[in-house]
Amino acid sequence: MRKLVSLLTIGALSVGVLSACSDGGSEGSSSEGSKDDVLKIWSFTDELKEPIKTFEERNGVKVELTIVPTADYATKLKPALESGVGAPDVFTGEIAFLKQWIDAGYWENLSEEPYNAEEVSGDIVPYVFDLGKDKDGNVRALSWQTTPGGIYYKRSIAKEALGTDDPAEVGEMMSSMDGLFEVGEKLKDKGYKLFPDEGSIRWFAQGDDPQAWVNEDNELVLTEGKQNYFDYAKELRENNLTALAPEWSPSWFEGMDKPIKVKEGGKETETEVFSYVLPTWGLHAVLKENAKDTAGDWAVTSGPSPYFWGGTWVGIYKDSKHKEEAYDFIKLMTQDEEFLTEWAKETGDVLAYNPVTEKIKTDFSDEFLGGQNNYEFFLGEAESIKPGIVTKYDQQLDTLYGAAVNSYVEGKKSKEDAIKEFKKQVKNAYPDIVVD
Repeated sequence: MRKLVSLLTIGALSVGVLSACSDGGSEGSSSEGSKDDVLKIWSFTDELKEPIKTFEERNGVKVELTIVPTADYATKLKPALESGVGAPDVFTGEIAFLKQWIDAGYWENLSEEPYNAEEVSGDIVPYVFDLGKDKDGNVRALSWQTTPGGIYYKRSIAKEALGTDDPAEVGEMMSSMDGLFEVGEKLKDKGYKLFPDEGSIRWFAQGDDPQAWVNEDNELVLTEGKQNYFDYAKELRENNLTALAPEWSPSWFEGMDKPIKVKEGGKETETEVFSYVLPTWGLHAVLKENAKDTAGDWAVTSGPSPYFWGGTWVGIYKDSKHKEEAYDFIKLMTQDEEFLTEWAKETGDVLAYNPVTEKIKTDFSDEFLGGQNNYEFFLGEAESIKPGIVTKYDQQLDTLYGAAVNSYVEGKKSKEDAIKEFKKQVKNAYPDIVVD
């Protein structure tokens, strides 16, 4: 099972995006052979190791995998891509910097001959396929996975506080923001907390019509939904519906498996966290690694609106001398039915390739989730996700906005002042963005 070794920490209320996989601890994992005869692959994740073994066995091609930790990936990869010196033939990109790589033109145009990637557009989850396109509609990268999110909750607490642990029934109760807060009050009456922290609400605060931070005219877009994040987060805090455990903090992880200490009204008490808002990869890389004592007591359901978090795309370096072999590897990762079927069964990764998922989705059952078929659930959620909301500015703007919301929740600034400060910081960070 893959393990999330390092996580990007961006504050209690931040809206960060993390990769759906683990970071490698070192660089350079290679097969023997002349460098000229080797297919070079760079990634921030070690999950390509097994696919590479399969690729080498099938194709007789030697592969050199270089793993660079996420925090260093962009700074080490960019110079190689710009100069061509030591550049990889294939490299991956996570959602946080996907659009930067695509817009920079480092990846080969896969819409052209001999790749003709458009031919498989109908076989890949729409939002996943579209995110790999540049501004002109050309495919630059493909992905093997889809990463929609849900709400993972503890069945035993649901039975006690809500009268049922059935995912469909619990999901119906939390299908609106009002319903979510009603569930929170019922949990509080029984001594539980709805979420570990206020940041958990961020995915749902945008509503059913999320929009990109920056529109086609390069204007900052601060929708009503985004502004509602301030109010919902404040309401969670004032109504004592969270455990004040910041995302990725020790207490955040601790609350998955046991009660955690919370200070309320000047007194310290222990409480249990009912649910965590996480995507597909959160099950294997986060919950299963940190909630071993509560395994089997979990389930996953939908919230007020669909969302996705993370993902890994892969493409060919535009100046690669091994483009044919490079695309063969990409096809293995994204379109090979035999390989992907085994990959899904072995890792639990929720695939984006429909010809495989249609065959295997009804056979999944996860003991950690009390036997629930989470695979079928997440594929259903993926159908409702719209692709046009990702921009190259997201990681920084999400961080700044999370800090602004946090300052309001903590009582350090009014909502109006927090928004003004956010806009000022956006203008300072990105002078090209039009800010009203």
